Amino acid sequence: MTTVFVRHMVSDYKTWRGVYDAFSSVQKANGVTAEAVYQATDNPNDVTVTHEFATLKAAQAFIKLEDLAEAMQSGGVVGTPAVWFTQKV
Repeated sequence: MTTVFVRHMVSDYKTWRGVYDAFSSVQKANGVTAEAVYQATDNPNDVTVTHEFATLKAAQAFIKLEDLAEAMQSGGVVGTPAVWFTQKV
């Protein structure tokens, strides 16, 4: 199993969350088996998201989706997100 962590700032959490929630069908259609959203305790617009996939290849393909880039832009992601891939051991 591969987990992708994505940390980014958003201009407004409530707006971002609406776009994120509306994107769930695309997540599932592209291999996301579980997901979670976290906010920094001192800044609700500092968001970290995790997505689990069966394989690293599926996770890498998801991160490259044009639909994902468009959703992040329309959701108000600010700057370049930090993205890293992990394997459960």
